Amino acid sequence: MSDGQPNSAFTPRVFSGIQPSGGLTLGNYLGALKRFADSQDQGVQSVFCMVDMHAITVWQDPEALRRQTRELTAGFIASGVDPEKSILFNQSQVAEHAQLAWIFNCVARMGWMQRMTQWKDKAGKNTQNASLGLLAYPALMAADILVYHATHVPVGEDQKQHLELTRDIAIKFNNDYGVDFFPVTEPVIEGAATRVMSLRDGSKKMSKSDPSDMSRINLTDDADTIAQKIRKARTDPEPLPDNAEGLAERPEARNLVNIYAALADLTVDQVIAEHAGQQFGTFKPALADLAVAKLEPISTEMKRLTADPAEIDAILRRGSERAREIASPILAKTYEIVGMVR
Repeated sequence: MSDGQPNSAFTPRVFSGIQPSGGLTLGNYLGALKRFADSQDQGVQSVFCMVDMHAITVWQDPEALRRQTRELTAGFIASGVDPEKSILFNQSQVAEHAQLAWIFNCVARMGWMQRMTQWKDKAGKNTQNASLGLLAYPALMAADILVYHATHVPVGEDQKQHLELTRDIAIKFNNDYGVDFFPVTEPVIEGAATRVMSLRDGSKKMSKSDPSDMSRINLTDDADTIAQKIRKARTDPEPLPDNAEGLAERPEARNLVNIYAALADLTVDQVIAEHAGQQFGTFKPALADLAVAKLEPISTEMKRLTADPAEIDAILRRGSERAREIASPILAKTYEIVGMVR
């Protein structure tokens, strides 16, 4: 089987999508949004998508979905993603995603879909009552990526399997039709310092679904709330070590050091060198000041943007037009390869 055309033959392009499920947190910012903003000046075109079609694989309240799509867009922009430098849009406005997904539904195999860990987790034991969309979700994700011939996708650990499936679909399509048309997309794995854990339990990822609001920093939190949550974050009684290895068995301490490093654009070793020997009574106020300085402007800008839905909608419409300029010819060529009369 062909391994597909080398990605060097394609225009370098990054694609990433986030579900508009509401409640953006510090984890979303450090794990995705900040990285997206920082990558804009690296000379590679970036396509960022609010994947509202993925969201409805489970039932969504329509008004909540609209509100959350706009809030997520505001989060992208407030975090530094420039809709002029990057392409920013919501998935349902670009019909080519769904059209290519159908082609990929016919390329992918049922066994591939049923092996997906997220399908097993979300469908549970009652698979007969799960939506067909939930089963086919990874084919739509592959279409999201490949309709732009994206060469790189930033992914967390929980999405690595889906990206592997995207690569399998690209390779099988190219092999089935004797072409080298779709790139075999490369993952860009998030770093350890951007994996943000709960402020109440350093062994669990920070999540908007945690029943305790004190477990997370929301991007809509004001300065006082941010500072209070960090000062009350769970820690241990030991001072900070003089090397990073000393954090290995201290999940809460490691989490706060990682957060400091990611917010300050430093390595963990640099943070340790600066704060070695400090008690958390000294370190946490320093972290709180840093977090407020970095996050309060984001919260303020998100509030401004979400107060004007028309501005957000105009940004998304313009982004969808730019996205279709790339996606439409790729879909048309796909139809030609498959043998559809146009």
